[in-house]
Amino acid sequence: MDLKEIQNLIKFVSNSGVAEVKLETGDVKITIRTTLEGNTPDITYVQQAPMQQAIAAPVASAPVAPATPAAPAAPAEDNSKFITIKSPMIGTFYRKPSPDKAPFVEVGTSIGKGDVLCVVEAMKLFNEIEAEVTGKIVKILVDDMSPVEFDQPLFLVDPS
Repeated sequence: MDLKEIQNLIKFVSNSGVAEVKLETGDVKITIRTTLEGNTPDITYVQQAPMQQAIAAPVASAPVAPATPAAPAAPAEDNSKFITIKSPMIGTFYRKPSPDKAPFVEVGTSIGKGDVLCVVEAMKLFNEIEAEVTGKIVKILVDDMSPVEFDQPLFLVDPS
């Protein structure tokens, strides 16, 4: 199952109103759960891998894990009134559509539902990340061209 098929499945489940979908094909197991409010689905993706690949995965993500908790710890009090936009996938975060273009959004930019905020490149596919809320960008939490994890906070948005 490729990334495009997984993304289409996520969109379908989000729009269908179904609470949970489990899919098992060969060595891939996917579980997608949506909340009652219809927010971003909770996705579990498991792929059985040879031992060599399974060992390499935690090593690659180890440097990213310590940095993530340290950044949100300081402004934890202020974040309660803001909406956090998170990465829907693992990949590389890009603020610009191409190196010679301006960033999609800056701090202070007013956004509407469906506006493109950034691009996450995964497996040579560039996926536009759209806003699910209307508001104003308060903080950009990830540096351009940085690796991001699934569900990692990318932006803080003030919905007022």
